[in-house]
Amino acid sequence: MIAAVGLIARTAGDLPVTADLEAGYGDPGGTVARAIDVGIVGANLEDQMKPVTESVRAVEAAVAAGQAAGVPFVLNARTDAFVKAGDRDPEEVLADAIARGRAYLDAGAASFFAPGRLDEKTVGRLVEELGEQRVNIIGIPGAIDLATAQRLGVARVSYGPWSQNVALTALANLAEAVYAGGGLPSDARKLN
Repeated sequence: MIAAVGLIARTAGDLPVTADLEAGYGDPGGTVARAIDVGIVGANLEDQMKPVTESVRAVEAAVAAGQAAGVPFVLNARTDAFVKAGDRDPEEVLADAIARGRAYLDAGAASFFAPGRLDEKTVGRLVEELGEQRVNIIGIPGAIDLATAQRLGVARVSYGPWSQNVALTALANLAEAVYAGGGLPSDARKLN
């Protein structure tokens, strides 16, 4: 992982590169230090719904690694509260996410990432409780649109694997059309 993100950072030149460092691979501070050594200036760090105290220690270790390296490292602390909610009461899940967000931001994270199919009310509460330009969400089918996220004060909307899913959906549609005796859609664009 470190070698791969290092290659991306070298190839990107002067562009800042962040990496998805999972939960720190068992050593959040060491993983962030190694990422910084190869040119990474920010990262997502997942809590994987571990106990809050353990997750806060991971955030603190990641932030400390950036400080030790003298790099203004941008840590985006992620909670899996919504994606691992199961059949928990939605208000309980939201309260858990807010508590985790506060704890991670207080521990030095620059922003808080709460992926999941979140409605406008939920995103609004997250922003209200954690602050404007501090909350990041993911754009997925059925989630709020970008204009609504911007109006609510969301800092960033990530599309994660969905750009690949959109491309693969188009490929699957083409395969189905060809198999049925059709061909390329008339609105296909040559992009390469």
